[in-house]
Amino acid sequence: MAPGDQRRVRARLQVSVSDERGRALGGSLARWLSEVAPATARGTVSVAVVTDARVRALNRDYRQKDYATDVLSFPAESDDIRVPAALAKALGHVPHLGDIVIARGVSRRQAKAAGHTETTELRVLALHGLLHLLGYDHETDHGEMARVEKRLRRKGHLREGLIERQ
Repeated sequence: MAPGDQRRVRARLQVSVSDERGRALGGSLARWLSEVAPATARGTVSVAVVTDARVRALNRDYRQKDYATDVLSFPAESDDIRVPAALAKALGHVPHLGDIVIARGVSRRQAKAAGHTETTELRVLALHGLLHLLGYDHETDHGEMARVEKRLRRKGHLREGLIERQ
């Protein structure tokens, strides 16, 4: 790539997907989520697909709800030193946006109930979790997250989203 061509390449969201032991999971979820993410999403995101028991414990500890939910989002801590955007770009600094945790068993059951594959369900849940990391909150934003999720679902070829099921 010629030096002048670098400005045309947009820094994409970098996604890693692993299991509860931190082992990388194969498949296309990381690439798909990176491609479907809003154009403004920059940084890294970790997705962990774990046991229902692990998600239940996290849900109990962080939300005081004692059940295995389908997806949890944990935004990165924001008390780090903020670097001006131009300097961060020059230094190659990529912020970590946070972590998404998906319950494997819940995901499988929801996929079956929705009549689609587990891969599709993981995509539905990961997209929903990412939007929470980006600051959207469907419980308080008067439909903004639902509208963004719907647009991104169409881009990613998903027929329904998590918000619509509720």
